[in-house]
Amino acid sequence: MEKQTQGEQPHHRRVRYKGTHPRKYSEKYKELNPEKYKDTVEKVIQKGSTPAGMHIPICVKEILDFLQIQPGMKGVDATLGYGGHSREMLKCLDGQGHLYALDVDPIEIIKTKSRLNDLGYGEDILTVLHRNFLHVDEVAQEYGPFQFLLADLGVSSMQIDNPERGFSYKNEGPLDLRLNPRAGVSAAERLREMGRDELTWMLKENSDEPYAQEIARAVISERRKGRKIETTTRLAEVVAGALSFLPENERKDAVKKSCARVFQALRIDVNSEFEVLEAFLEKLPSVMAPGGRIAILTFHSGEDRLVKKSFKELRRAGIYSDVAAEVIRPSAEECARNSRAKSAKLRWAVRAADFYATGWEAFRIHS
Repeated sequence: MEKQTQGEQPHHRRVRYKGTHPRKYSEKYKELNPEKYKDTVEKVIQKGSTPAGMHIPICVKEILDFLQIQPGMKGVDATLGYGGHSREMLKCLDGQGHLYALDVDPIEIIKTKSRLNDLGYGEDILTVLHRNFLHVDEVAQEYGPFQFLLADLGVSSMQIDNPERGFSYKNEGPLDLRLNPRAGVSAAERLREMGRDELTWMLKENSDEPYAQEIARAVISERRKGRKIETTTRLAEVVAGALSFLPENERKDAVKKSCARVFQALRIDVNSEFEVLEAFLEKLPSVMAPGGRIAILTFHSGEDRLVKKSFKELRRAGIYSDVAAEVIRPSAEECARNSRAKSAKLRWAVRAADFYATGWEAFRIHS
């Protein structure tokens, strides 16, 4: 056998998997290397799926049409994620101006920054900050005000698909659900500390779960029996058990929908998403330049209600000169190409040209 010469990189065999196609996240080595296996990734996208480890940006055309980004402008991508929206906004800047990109996820932000840097977007035009968009006012104090801002409130596909992050009931993994796994408490910890009434309320408030009482009762029962709920599939089993009273022909679909809602509700709770969004919406007028344009992409009714309410109230107060009269949805073609776009809703607002931060502070005090 030929020996490896000094300095030569060792050969790594590809991931082995059963059958003709990889099923587990870790086995999808081609999808996890989109730059190297572009043809494979494109085939997955053409089938209406999102490749593992990737995120396909949603409503790109609609967002860019509204933001009207011109070279020399200064703006914010408040939720960097995989960087798809940022890449398109950087193209619009055409080497002039600056984009400030924020993300709370310490794992994905490093990958995305490297990816954008490799595309030629360096520090001269792009600043990536590990910040929750809750702190957009602090960013504005140092770099603002901004002429355009985008916030995509959806969880990135990379987070959903990676079992280690615990965002999906479909794959075995730790029940975590934190956008920043290095801060706060996990979903498993929250389930250990919540009482039945609090859990029932949380499921109803965060995801309109119709079987909130039954699921909360089942979780508390498991806890009293000393049975831990620390993995994604274990929680899914508890939800399925709670709905065992349903007719067999209805049960499978009901369990699937309830699992999705329970995981959504827990994710919102663990990351304080509604509280963070409310604070973010309140701060927005003070970070935007006169005439600045804001686009927000939401993915469930609770988020959309908060955005709609804030935009309308601030429009009536004269702080925004215009807001979206109706929600904007992805086209049928986009939804066919990317199934995760189906629940997306886009709303926009324009900062009044003659309204300044001092006026906004007065409004906040008297509202």
